Amino acid sequence: MFYGTAVWDPWLIVGQIICLQCSFYLSLGVFMILFLGLRVPRLSLVYFFDYATLTTSTLTGWCVIASFLCASLAGVVKIDWYGGRAVYMIFLVERARKCLDFSATLYIIHLFFCILYGGWPSSMAWWVVNGTGLAVMALLAEYLCIKREQREIPMDRFHSSMFIILSGLMVGVCTVDEDHTHERDS
Repeated sequence: MFYGTAVWDPWLIVGQIICLQCSFYLSLGVFMILFLGLRVPRLSLVYFFDYATLTTSTLTGWCVIASFLCASLAGVVKIDWYGGRAVYMIFLVERARKCLDFSATLYIIHLFFCILYGGWPSSMAWWVVNGTGLAVMALLAEYLCIKREQREIPMDRFHSSMFIILSGLMVGVCTVDEDHTHERDS
């Protein structure tokens, strides 16, 4: 993808948002299974969308909080699982200036789902956890995207030798043109 021109492609943006949302809930589900699998008899959507489960008064609530924070980190931190990567924010968004927009969109859609499921979140813990998750995801994704954008472009032998040959030809062309211009002037 060339970054010189900005192309308005709403289908690409919608596709990126859907992929981000699905990846977030998939990673949240994995962390819910890891942290809550032995604590609760049955996992349900309550732990995903009900603000009452995000509480600091029980150990189960702390496990849910840890799941949400780990899911926000899983979007940007490089985790190797059998050669795969759990860095969906960096590979889907690709640009540092778009990370905040996509992170905020992800959490706004999550807020909308929470409102549909259990009403307006009135728990301060819910707002703190989701605000922290948004900040962590956006800032860390921006940082990693900037580092990725500033990486050196690797050139293999073929490309570097072709560059030397082509640059040599261009120098030869320039010297020939300069010689001809001096002959015409005299």
